[in-house]
Amino acid sequence: MEKRKIRVGIDVGGTHTKAVAIDNQTKQIIGKSSVKTTHDAQAGVAEGVVASFLKCLEEHDISADEVVFVAHSTTQATNALLEGDVAKVGVIATAGGSFEAFLTKRQTSLNRLELGTGREIQISSRFIHKKKLSEERIAQAIDELCAEGCQVFVTSGAFGVDDLASERQINDVLHAKGLKVTMASEITKLYGLSRRTRTAVINGSILPKMLETADSTETGVKGTGVDVPLMIMRGDGGVMDVKEMKKRPVLTMLSGPAASVMGALIYLRASNGIYFEVGGTSTNIGVIKDGRPVIDYSQINGRSTYISSLDVRVLGVAGGSMVRAGQHKLIDVGPRSAHIGGMDYAVFTPEEEIIDPQLEFFAPRAGDSADYVAIRLRNGKRVTLTNTCAANVLGLVKKEHFSYGNVKAARKAMAPLAEYLNLSIEETATAILEKAFEKIEPVIMGLARKYKLEKEQLSLVGVGGGASSLLSYCAEKMELNYSIPENAEVISSIGVALSMVQDVVERIIPNPSKQEIQQIRNEALNKAIESGAVKETVEVHINIDSQTQKVTAMATGSTEVQTCDLSKQCTLEEARDIAENDFRRTEESVELLAENRHFYIFGKKEATGNAIRVIDNKGFIKVQRGNAQIIKTSIQNYLEALRTLWEDMANYKSDLIVRPDFYICAGARLMDFATQDFSQLMMLVDLDMASIQTDEELLIIACNQQY
Repeated sequence: MEKRKIRVGIDVGGTHTKAVAIDNQTKQIIGKSSVKTTHDAQAGVAEGVVASFLKCLEEHDISADEVVFVAHSTTQATNALLEGDVAKVGVIATAGGSFEAFLTKRQTSLNRLELGTGREIQISSRFIHKKKLSEERIAQAIDELCAEGCQVFVTSGAFGVDDLASERQINDVLHAKGLKVTMASEITKLYGLSRRTRTAVINGSILPKMLETADSTETGVKGTGVDVPLMIMRGDGGVMDVKEMKKRPVLTMLSGPAASVMGALIYLRASNGIYFEVGGTSTNIGVIKDGRPVIDYSQINGRSTYISSLDVRVLGVAGGSMVRAGQHKLIDVGPRSAHIGGMDYAVFTPEEEIIDPQLEFFAPRAGDSADYVAIRLRNGKRVTLTNTCAANVLGLVKKEHFSYGNVKAARKAMAPLAEYLNLSIEETATAILEKAFEKIEPVIMGLARKYKLEKEQLSLVGVGGGASSLLSYCAEKMELNYSIPENAEVISSIGVALSMVQDVVERIIPNPSKQEIQQIRNEALNKAIESGAVKETVEVHINIDSQTQKVTAMATGSTEVQTCDLSKQCTLEEARDIAENDFRRTEESVELLAENRHFYIFGKKEATGNAIRVIDNKGFIKVQRGNAQIIKTSIQNYLEALRTLWEDMANYKSDLIVRPDFYICAGARLMDFATQDFSQLMMLVDLDMASIQTDEELLIIACNQQY
């Protein structure tokens, strides 16, 4: 019998650290385990990561040699910055020329970086002109900074992204002295000296804490006999080898939300969607577009950095948000939660305890308004009303959902509030969820506008224990499809277990040549390999932003060569059913427009043109667009097809021509391209097509951009 191959994902939450074991071939869950997060242990959260990993192996009879992948999310970087658990950083900057030196010294002379939580990173700075850059002068600057209490160092040079020699010279002296150092131009290749230096300072400030935790975790996992690299979740949704994390720990910021997003993406059968991670106190809302979570640069206390992470909106309304009322009106829901109030949800209270319920108002914390609702019971206990209580009362929570509770208990506890508001119990529950919806709906539509998502192609996916409390109500109000996947409460651990290795390279390149694109492509490929990906599995997506002249190369790959499971192919009938369901089963017929061995393309006539759904042979919707044309052609003739679609699908505005987005189904790959310059489009397509070996006809899709 062939030995199992098992992937283990571990998510470090605020309360629990949860591990999930998944069969690498079938992607089925083999087992789950959970331990309390070990914030106060000597080894910190690393102790809980190892404990949950061991517990998962032991409880589900998994041997160490069956494990082919181990990864965990981490709250360490984010918490270190929130709590000010950071090292003092010494910056050594350099530049040549008189004016260049003046600007560099001014932009890198930092003395602190406020973190927005009352905490700060302390910084000392030294500047050395390139003409005086010697080992002796560098050593003098290091000694001075050490005397000022600096524990970690940053090297930053003017135009360092173009020439690393000066930064590397300083770096080498620091390494020779056994000191921890971050090179600013290794963190990012983008221009902007002050922003690049600031990002490197943040990275350096958390290095000691992150190295300590990483070493403890790695030692613990290796001690179990598992002989695979330990992977860490990045804030942009990929994973990287622990060795790479030790160089760039700042990339793990928002690692936890990233894990839940990747878990949602695995279950999301749509390429465009809004995901909800609903906890007890807050809800994270973000976007998946064209099958990828959208990312943006993080800000620290309002200051921009070059730290790429998920573009997430955090709302103070969730499953446990308490109701607020006054003057016989419903005021709000949240931001305080039942957890903060120290009370149980009414819906999770035994019905027999809900005797003679009386309405009370209180302030959860000093300084809060005294309008939060509590229900005092005859036994003296107080419970509270939440979004979860309201959703249960309205029958929106199903038995299989984590948030399902005692509906009768919730109704009895809600009765005094309903009487106070002069509403029925159902009307009161609806009013509660309406208050939550008023906060959520603008965020969804704002993200849809920002990322140009067409509402007709949107679907909502809820993850986290409180998902069912909010998702169905909001989706029905907005007339959107929605889903709450199985195992929603451990979706983050699943996301970690099934994540791919990822790395990103960004450069400012005006009118990039094919050679420059190939160079940045190869750099991203090599970074992904350094982060733990097997070369044969890596795919690189190139994006050229013609407005900012920024070229981005995102490389994604696996830690092992994946074998294709042909036993679960999606049939034509199943694919049609998926498409019809996503088109919301309107009366208009859904047609099969094109297909090959790996993809089906279905379409439906709409006012804007042919709306399409591209579905792969695993049943996942890879493209959802509202106006598209398709040409089926040979690999020898794709240039002619691209040129035809480029002209036919152009969107003529009064002051500009908006060119279509392109998708190419070539063999088992689906590639996407977006640029307003035809020569750039051809350059990008040529680079990707060079690696394609297929005798099948290509499916080339052009989609009008909707504004």
